[in-house]
Amino acid sequence: MPAATLDPYRKRDSVAGHGEFPLEVKQRLIGMVMEDPRFPEYLYGCYECGICVAACPSARFYDFSPRRIAQAASRRDVELMFQQMQEDIWECSQCFSCLRCPRGNNPGGIITVMREVAVKEGLHSAREALAGYSRIIYKIMSTGTQVSPDMLQPDAFPDWGPEVKDVSENLDLWRRMLPPETLHTTTTGWKVADRTLVELYVIWLETGALDMIAQVDRGIHMILEELMEERLEEEGIEV
Repeated sequence: MPAATLDPYRKRDSVAGHGEFPLEVKQRLIGMVMEDPRFPEYLYGCYECGICVAACPSARFYDFSPRRIAQAASRRDVELMFQQMQEDIWECSQCFSCLRCPRGNNPGGIITVMREVAVKEGLHSAREALAGYSRIIYKIMSTGTQVSPDMLQPDAFPDWGPEVKDVSENLDLWRRMLPPETLHTTTTGWKVADRTLVELYVIWLETGALDMIAQVDRGIHMILEELMEERLEEEGIEV
């Protein structure tokens, strides 16, 4: 079943709960997680010792437990893993403190695989979790740099606290305090050669990264596609 056929369930799922998804859809998605070649390397069975929870920073602030991730995966619990794919996995900070597991489990790695499946399949949870990162995705893929100073705006990153407003209003002043000439700009962190951007675009295209972006934000995908096609043409590269 292609990702597009999940559309009828997205709205109902966000309103009525995860039970609105047909069991066969859940089984297919969790099957994709378990069939990932990394999955066996991330899971060796859970002792339920709780060391991963004690080390997890997200567990201190959210109703999140890496142990629950490992337990559900060990039991191959389709219903619980699907619920986690819709909720829990987006509360993980991906710091991999859970690697302290004495059994060698990697809950963070399992979550990575689950997130990738959620994004590729266009699940509502993935769209919702990544909505705030559209600007970052665009910045990286259009300039080759990460979050640039001019993106420090209160409306874009409200979770960064009230100080962001002060930084934004005095951005030029703060940037002038940094000695390297290349750091005086506010629109990018550093200059990336056009040829490098083109090579990155080819990598994103061939690895399917652009297809994943299309599932999360089709508008951003269209803009990037148009921008990169123009650069490919300028460089004389055919894909």
